[in-house]
Amino acid sequence: MNLPLNTPFDHASPIDQARFNMIEQQIRPWDVLDNDVLDLLAVLRREDFVPQEHKALAFVDMEIPLPHGRTMLAPKVEARLLQDLVVKKHESVLEIGTGSGYMAALLASRAARVVTLEIDPEIAAQARANLQRAGIANVEVRVADGSQGTVAGGPFDVILLSGSVAQVPQSLLAQLKVGGRLAAIVGSEPMMRVHIVTRTGESQYTTAEPWDTVAPRLAGFPEPSRFRF
Repeated sequence: MNLPLNTPFDHASPIDQARFNMIEQQIRPWDVLDNDVLDLLAVLRREDFVPQEHKALAFVDMEIPLPHGRTMLAPKVEARLLQDLVVKKHESVLEIGTGSGYMAALLASRAARVVTLEIDPEIAAQARANLQRAGIANVEVRVADGSQGTVAGGPFDVILLSGSVAQVPQSLLAQLKVGGRLAAIVGSEPMMRVHIVTRTGESQYTTAEPWDTVAPRLAGFPEPSRFRF
């Protein structure tokens, strides 16, 4: 069914109407205007990556609970990060924080391959199952702490931190190819900003901070001391 995104379905199922509303009422107004991204959101079934007990929340403008206190990012945040990274078909991607596997699925739909690291074995196993059911074969889910060390298979064209950190570790920046981009939500509540870091040379990086949001912390990354001396 090839309907324009801005055309409501005449005979849409409730779930298709909810997906349409998510795109038109949440995501497009958040300056996500890349038609390739919007088309992908229309066809990749987000509800298939949401835990059964929260299916009704699949298209709601909120973070969705996962086991052990983890969450899926809000749909508009996922979409904006995907748009801003401008992933190309020949590129390799590293994601830190697999969660449900949905963000890895979005990335994989635009990239050659995705390596995604999840610190929690139960969540990693569920993400693997979600991706398999969706027929996405170019994602490798690894159980690993993304804050530690060099990841096999790098360097990468794109690195995404699917959660917030106090600061981006140099160890991750070092795993970018020259010309590669890293996206992370950086800071502490109530003020966090998205950082898009581009590696412009062997030891040169530029950083843009295009928008504000707030997201849960990624596990394993250090927090700055709150004490001042």
